[in-house]
Amino acid sequence: MAPGKRTCPSCGASVPEEFLLCPTCHAFLGTEDAERASSPPPPAPRDAAMKPSRPAPSSVHPPVRRPTPTPETSPLSAEFHRRLARLSVWIDAAQPLGIELPRLPAWAERALGNATNPEPWAEVVRGIERLAQQRIVSAFERWDARMGTRLGRLEAYSVDNRLEREQIEEALHAARVGELDHALTTYQQVDRVVALKERHLDQARDDLEKLVAFLKDLEALGSVPVGEPADVAAALEEDLRAGKLAPLKQQIRSLRQEARNRLRERLPRFVAQIGDRLVEERNRGGTPDGDARELAQGAREIRDGHAEVGARRLRSLLEGRGLGAAGRAGPGLPPSA
Repeated sequence: MAPGKRTCPSCGASVPEEFLLCPTCHAFLGTEDAERASSPPPPAPRDAAMKPSRPAPSSVHPPVRRPTPTPETSPLSAEFHRRLARLSVWIDAAQPLGIELPRLPAWAERALGNATNPEPWAEVVRGIERLAQQRIVSAFERWDARMGTRLGRLEAYSVDNRLEREQIEEALHAARVGELDHALTTYQQVDRVVALKERHLDQARDDLEKLVAFLKDLEALGSVPVGEPADVAAALEEDLRAGKLAPLKQQIRSLRQEARNRLRERLPRFVAQIGDRLVEERNRGGTPDGDARELAQGAREIRDGHAEVGARRLRSLLEGRGLGAAGRAGPGLPPSA
């Protein structure tokens, strides 16, 4: 053997003495291997010479693998996953505000989940949280301005909003100090309550306007005295401005039912008188067939419970013939009941 060489006990390759790893099989060569390589091997026993030689076991032990930290085993990684889940909740809760919050890309979440040392990701997650807070605070400031207008309209109708104003200030303060969970929860609660109050007010306003329109149609048909719709509108508007929504709705239902009853009572005589006029026109050579159909359709709708629709159709019939509210006193129109 060449000087300065030794034999690898694993594969038998010639290895320089200064090498600690065999370049052929990458087995570890300790100092004991070097000593054994420099001294001649002892003569093999006769019995051993008769047996086939076996390769020497490798002296290299497989490296010990340490378990990769997972969210269950790494407290730091588990904390990051908790914060990412919280950020996802913020993203969903902030959608009604009309903003889009930043999120960690999917590939970055996978890298964070497989990272043995997630500490380098700490600043990334903190940066996303800071940006999310800034956007939520800006959105809350715009929301505060819009809510001021909405609450002002409700208060013009004597709707109490003191609690909602306090909660808006509380939500804005919580967002500015970083308590985004509390801020977004309060925002959702306030927005839901204010929307409910607005819906009740808008419904009362809509019911009032529909009743007044119905009474104006009956006024044109001669079923209610002239000026009654205007008087009813003024009285109901006063109750609406005073915030008496429950009594107002009850009063509107009562007035609507009374008007329907009066229209049904007046309808037969009205149809008979208008029908007689249409027959006279046909006898004189006219063609009032379209008006006759309108009269029949309007009467049928009133009979079937659609009094408002029927009254509007009959009013259009009269006004189309020049016999609307301006011509009520003309000859041949049905007198008031």
